[in-house]
Amino acid sequence: MKIVDSLTWLTILGQQYRHDNHSVSLINYHFVWCPKRRKKVLVGDIAKRLRELIWQKASELECVVIALEIDPDHVHLFLGCPPIIAPYQIVHRIKGASSRILRQEFPELLKLPSLWTHSYFVSTAGNVSRETIKKYIQNHSSK
Repeated sequence: MKIVDSLTWLTILGQQYRHDNHSVSLINYHFVWCPKRRKKVLVGDIAKRLRELIWQKASELECVVIALEIDPDHVHLFLGCPPIIAPYQIVHRIKGASSRILRQEFPELLKLPSLWTHSYFVSTAGNVSRETIKKYIQNHSSK
């Protein structure tokens, strides 16, 4: 009974917890990655298509896109994720699927040896810093 009371209280505070048969979780990851050689190729139709692909893949992975910002030379992605998939699997699948499709649809990207670098940044975010990260991504611009 104590757990149910705690969950009800946390729900009232506006947090969206993931419920399944055996767990309740709140796992948010902030990912950042960039194209190979930090080339400024994520513009126009490429950026638009990348946005669609990220949303699609995130949905397939049962992740919720909280915030997404695509700059010409890097991507910020803030996701709410299930507890059964590791962060490296999430970013690997999103980068892999998006690279394959973008390079098929936009031949100019074939000039790069690969679309993405192997590197990425990831951090976790609890409910305290969630809004801070979301605002940062939404207000972020590379000038």
